[in-house]
Amino acid sequence: MISVESLKVEFGVKPLFHDASFVINERDRIALVGKNGAGKTTMLKILCGLQKPTAGSVTIPRETTMGYLPQVMVLQDDTTVREEAKKAFAGTIRLKERIDRMERELAERTDYESAEYNALVERFTQDHDRFLMMGGGNYEAELERTLAGLGFLRKDLDRPTAEFSGGWRMRIELAKILLQHPDVLLLDEPTNHLDIESIQWLEQFLASSSNAVVLVSHDRAFINNVTNRTIEITCGQVVDYKVPYDQYVVLRAERREQQLRAYENQQKEIADIKDFIERFRYKATKAVQVQSRIKQLAKIVPIEIDEVDRSAMRLKFPPCLRSGDFPVICDSVRKAYGDHTVFEDVTFTIRRGEKVAFVGKNGEGKSTLVKCIMGEIPFEGQLKIGHNVQIGYFAQNQAQLLDESKTVYDTIDYVAKGDVRLRINDILGAFMFGGEESEKRVSVLSGGERSRLAIIRLLLEPVNLLILDEPTNHLDMQSKDVLKEAIKAFDGTAIIVSHDREFLDGLVSKVYEFGGGRVREHLGGIYDFLRHHNIESLNQLGTSSPVQKETPAEPAVPSAAKQNYVERREMQKRIRKAEKEVKTSEERISAMEKRLAELDSILCTPEGASDMTLVTEYTSIKKTLDEEIGRWETLAMQLEELQTSIE
Repeated sequence: MISVESLKVEFGVKPLFHDASFVINERDRIALVGKNGAGKTTMLKILCGLQKPTAGSVTIPRETTMGYLPQVMVLQDDTTVREEAKKAFAGTIRLKERIDRMERELAERTDYESAEYNALVERFTQDHDRFLMMGGGNYEAELERTLAGLGFLRKDLDRPTAEFSGGWRMRIELAKILLQHPDVLLLDEPTNHLDIESIQWLEQFLASSSNAVVLVSHDRAFINNVTNRTIEITCGQVVDYKVPYDQYVVLRAERREQQLRAYENQQKEIADIKDFIERFRYKATKAVQVQSRIKQLAKIVPIEIDEVDRSAMRLKFPPCLRSGDFPVICDSVRKAYGDHTVFEDVTFTIRRGEKVAFVGKNGEGKSTLVKCIMGEIPFEGQLKIGHNVQIGYFAQNQAQLLDESKTVYDTIDYVAKGDVRLRINDILGAFMFGGEESEKRVSVLSGGERSRLAIIRLLLEPVNLLILDEPTNHLDMQSKDVLKEAIKAFDGTAIIVSHDREFLDGLVSKVYEFGGGRVREHLGGIYDFLRHHNIESLNQLGTSSPVQKETPAEPAVPSAAKQNYVERREMQKRIRKAEKEVKTSEERISAMEKRLAELDSILCTPEGASDMTLVTEYTSIKKTLDEEIGRWETLAMQLEELQTSIE
């Protein structure tokens, strides 16, 4: 399908890679791997035509379509989620409009025997058949299925994209690419903004798709579940392993062992030649042999060894004070923003030494609860931090707090204590800051590099409670292994917010699931949790958690009517909650209308009309009022439906 021949890319004196040749076939599932900076993203850009190579060629058949998801892209903010996703069907929609025009023309014309009429019928038939083959009649349903798979609720589809975070808008872009069904999908870190459920959906989508896929990802489980071929960029070369990632790891280790043996033999040969030259350099009788050895030495091509895999390196935390037996105790914790309850009745205890995971869809409150634990935001209920607890916190914006005037080395040297200072270069190398990279100033680092540096800095501080919020988003697999092993060996307690199953596997012994305003505790590792979650989904056993808190005794009700009683009581609770939401919305509308009336009176005066602060306030309140009225209409309709259903 796509042929890459003798590709070479140069950004400086040393080529990024050279003499790269491979073919992408139909239904290939290719993992593009290599250390950060090896050229993976550059290769994807060349394949989709966004960047030109220094030399070589990429041959793509004219009819082949490409879909490319970059790590960072310019996002549109002037449409709703549905309208933005519908852009994927622009060709289908134009075809439908053309068919509709021809259909109207056929109904209006009466020259049934003319050549023009017959030609119109022929064009209509061809376009209509093509429209049916493209599944044009079902594109709305397919659009909703894809957006739901990526985590959007039905009520989200008509919300403006501007209301969503950058991560959610990247999901919209991913949905648009998937809905176009290109012949080749090029995905650069597609799982960075997805939760576990959405990653699983994407895995299933790609597995059942007929497209060829080339992806860059540091999510090992995702790569293993999706790909059947691995292409590595290493030492400026592209090596094609026609096996899945797990088998590639084994073959790569064998390849490196062979390289090491060949390198050692070559070094011995070089040493012998140099020794001969030094011994007989000034003997006239050996002049010919010495010149021969010098020429032989010049012809030797040095054997390069693939980048050293430092995942086996062990990074230990410095000694820290012993905390109390229960570093974190939550009792009926609740957090709400206005009428929106993020979570409520959160009750659990984390013991000293436990490693636990916070998982769930984006927006369900994982980072919010972390901020409650850190004391950064107010909440309701009791949340107690245990005796002698020292918290080390990595937030997703942690990298912004680094001192930009320092070098990478100085940043780590500042916090390193004791023997760790002797191993700073090894530690930096394991996190891709080896050699000259350690002398870079923080001000010139990319966002990903700053995140890695912030993690190293955190790991060297003497703390006994680690809280890590999505720590692996910018780490490659080797660095993630170093971090994972460090946390496993950590004597203290760790709370990890992550969507990376491979990272959490074997690391955590307890999983807290966030969803539906609740936090449920699951004993066991991440894959125990996932298996249990899938069983619940398949059997459609309802929304109750397998482990529930005991509820107060219910009034005695005849067994035949008990189910109806419980359902009616639950419905009444929902009605009371809906009535409260409607009332709160009405109060907000009334307050805004009152303020608008006041501003309107002031702005009618000459002095007020020239006050831009008041004009800005009036415009802002008017916009908020319109949104609140729309929200009130939705809430009132929902309340009416609930009241009707119980009558």
